[in-house]
Amino acid sequence: MDAFHTAVKNGSLKLLVAGQWASSKSDAFLPVMNPGTGREICKVPLALKEEVDGAVTSAQDAFEKWKEVPLPDRMQYLFRMKNVLEAHAEELARVNTENHGKTIAESRGDVRRTVENVEAAIASGYTLLKGEQLDQIAQGVDEGTVKEPLGVFGIICPFNFPLMVPFWFLPYAIVAGSTAVVKPSEITPLPMTRAAELIMKETKLPPGVMNVVHGSKETVESLIAHPLVKGVTFVGSTPVGRHVYKLAGEHGKRAIVQAGAKNSLVVMPDADVPAAIESCVNSLFGNSGQRCLAGSNVVVMSEARGAVVEHLTKRARELKVGYGLEEESQMGPMVSKKAKDRVLAYVDRARQEGGALALDGRTESVKGFEDGYYLGPTVLDRVRPEMEVAKEEIFGPLGTVIETANLDEAIDFINGSTNYGNAASIFTKSGSYAREFRRRVQAGNIGINVGVAAPVAYFPFGGMRDSFFGVLHGQMDSVDFFTDRKVIISRWG
Repeated sequence: MDAFHTAVKNGSLKLLVAGQWASSKSDAFLPVMNPGTGREICKVPLALKEEVDGAVTSAQDAFEKWKEVPLPDRMQYLFRMKNVLEAHAEELARVNTENHGKTIAESRGDVRRTVENVEAAIASGYTLLKGEQLDQIAQGVDEGTVKEPLGVFGIICPFNFPLMVPFWFLPYAIVAGSTAVVKPSEITPLPMTRAAELIMKETKLPPGVMNVVHGSKETVESLIAHPLVKGVTFVGSTPVGRHVYKLAGEHGKRAIVQAGAKNSLVVMPDADVPAAIESCVNSLFGNSGQRCLAGSNVVVMSEARGAVVEHLTKRARELKVGYGLEEESQMGPMVSKKAKDRVLAYVDRARQEGGALALDGRTESVKGFEDGYYLGPTVLDRVRPEMEVAKEEIFGPLGTVIETANLDEAIDFINGSTNYGNAASIFTKSGSYAREFRRRVQAGNIGINVGVAAPVAYFPFGGMRDSFFGVLHGQMDSVDFFTDRKVIISRWG
């Protein structure tokens, strides 16, 4: 916590309101843990409703001035934001790893994706914020549109990408002329808090344009219900996402809700198995399986099952599980003991239903970090489509192998086993198989010989069915979310 200069007091995180870091008046706090060591780092307050109201009011007051700042000037703040994030990239990556547990290499990737979204937001200022114009729609009449900022937005963040995900939205809101109240995950609040501290200090962003409040369910509900908030963004589980979307609708708010997932990786018999398995291992076990684009089910045709299971378990067994800040570590711990216990429970139930452990990572221990929440790569074979483990989101380093007769059966499984539709991938050398897959699978992010189908910042982040609620997706789609079109019809002469 030595790096935090103004955002921490007496071991507790502060709130950022109207450009000032202030201690919460709440008497309710949660521990912020380092999952690699199992030790507490600091505490996070559960902000009071009046503190959330204060942050929203601050954002609204700032909005009245910020919307009048010329677009090129707003963009200059984002250029400075990009420079700040890049200058402090290694520090932010280390904070990310200490609070979440992911490897330092993965955290460096998170920071890179964070910067890419700032870059894309800058580009959107030159392109997507422009209006349209058509002269002479009738005699002497012209018509056009302009995009105007809407106001205050809430940004509700997940624990698994505590720095990257807020920046799917924040820089786009800022460049569009809107303002924001960011609510980091109460599990992993440190990366966003430190980034906000750096941004406020080094970019001189006007007070109130970006605010940070900490808390849990009650904080989120207060933010959504506030009459000055125009909309909210959310990334998290489907049950919570559905609640957020419903609440936003009840209060007449816009919402982008990225929710849960159950992603399948189909390995066809004609695939380059070693190359496919390398991608599958990264998808299944990267970030310890704690990402909404992580693979979960490995779907294979009967004739390829033996080779796939052999290569998958061999390669997964080679992964070095360790403390995230050690450069040689390839997989870190689960984010919490609760998260680890949830995965263990799924393994136990799957075995009771007939699943066979091809690779057992349940007893993984890291020397010197015995109190950390470590769980090794685990592979379940002989999993049937109707089993719980094949259908429900697990969010951990657990891969299941499911056998199907052909591609049609594999697609039917993906579309029918759950109502999730975040991502799905196929590994094949056949253009026909790939085309059939991308056209028929009901998922918003499709990978073809790619294990993690993650859109870059200048594309929207897909998601279908119960993996997404809303109309506009994140990243570049956010520009239209944070603005509204005004139609202007003019007659002169």
